[in-house]
Amino acid sequence: MVYPDTAFTKTDYAYAQLRTQILTGDLEAGSVIGQAKLAAELGVSTTPLREAIRRLAAEGMISLEAHRDARVTPVSAEEARHLYQVRESLDPLATSLAAQNRTNSDISNIELALGRLEPITDAGDLDALLRHREFHRAVYRASANPVLIDILERLWDKADRYRLVGLRHGGDSTRDRARVEAEHRAIYEAVAAGNADVAAKSMTEHIRRSLGRRAIVALADVPSP
Repeated sequence: MVYPDTAFTKTDYAYAQLRTQILTGDLEAGSVIGQAKLAAELGVSTTPLREAIRRLAAEGMISLEAHRDARVTPVSAEEARHLYQVRESLDPLATSLAAQNRTNSDISNIELALGRLEPITDAGDLDALLRHREFHRAVYRASANPVLIDILERLWDKADRYRLVGLRHGGDSTRDRARVEAEHRAIYEAVAAGNADVAAKSMTEHIRRSLGRRAIVALADVPSP
């Protein structure tokens, strides 16, 4: 049995474990969440598990309907496309603002996050996925626009599932990984140099080749139930 780390509240622990199971596909899209069984597996009561479910429902990962069981929200090509369209507009905007507003501390944080990046090799590589998020988060924060930062943070929560769908559709080649590394470095260098136009263009190219874009193709190939 897995037991919670004392550094977390039981709700935080249940949230982290449930989110991981959804992202990795251990809990499949559309599946019912058996709360009593899952709570026992996690070593918590159903109370923190229900709170974790509510948090994940707010992020769009779980569907809650009156008088019905909680279910893992299905993924779809349509939602993948909608997320991609929004990110294609907002990520370059945030990166352009970052190049205009970044401080020395912001540049250091982005550089540090860049150095910690690792290739996302498979759908279970959540540590690499987190490092990828931290790089983009450092760029977003440098924009100095709290409204935009909040929107992009919430989009990221939904987009993580589609990144892993895209990865399952076809792993990155050595060439792909080198390209992604070069894209991240180009974003960092443009922001550090204060070149807003190049920064926005670099981010646009990165989004257009992203795992989220690949997920649209992957899900479009899945027959409707």
